[in-house]
Amino acid sequence: MGMGGVSIGVLCVALLSGCALLSPVKTDAEKSTLSDIPHDLPSEQTHSSTLLVLAPETQPLYASTQMAYTTQAYQIAYFGQHEWAETPSQMTQPLIVETLRDTHYFNDVLSSPDFGHHTFVLRSEILEIKQDFTSEPAMLRLTMRFNLSQEASNQVIASKELSVQEPMGGRNPNAGVVAANEAMVKLLRELAGFVIDNAN
Repeated sequence: MGMGGVSIGVLCVALLSGCALLSPVKTDAEKSTLSDIPHDLPSEQTHSSTLLVLAPETQPLYASTQMAYTTQAYQIAYFGQHEWAETPSQMTQPLIVETLRDTHYFNDVLSSPDFGHHTFVLRSEILEIKQDFTSEPAMLRLTMRFNLSQEASNQVIASKELSVQEPMGGRNPNAGVVAANEAMVKLLRELAGFVIDNAN
């Protein structure tokens, strides 16, 4: 009787251990970044003006670290095991600052929350950053809107919407991250031209 109880107990432990071994292991999501900027910008003559770059506002669909994709028109989904290391806004602001500093056009380029003395303010909004699997090849779609204003008058002196569609090298989230960085480089290059043409 006692031995039977022990055997049953051992059997139960063995079964429970087996179940634990067969259960899927929950892993953390793979985190990716936006980190590339253009490195071939022409060096401009430095002006005495300064520029403040505010953190981009973001459409609610893209305001988290979730990585968005679409497989059907008018629908957005998010990868379960792949996400951004930070929100698109948090990753994009320093890239804008670094790009505009690299033009050498401004005496200084500031970023919020550093609200030192500045001549111009650049506001932006991320309208779209998603992997689109409805096309062939799959495309990374990145769209942002920019407003440049003079601090003295607080008037918008120029506005522009920039959109880049970058082909993806595969139909998977990692290919989307590579394409997102390539798209960002192209968008930042256009942004630099827009700001320099209007900040005078």
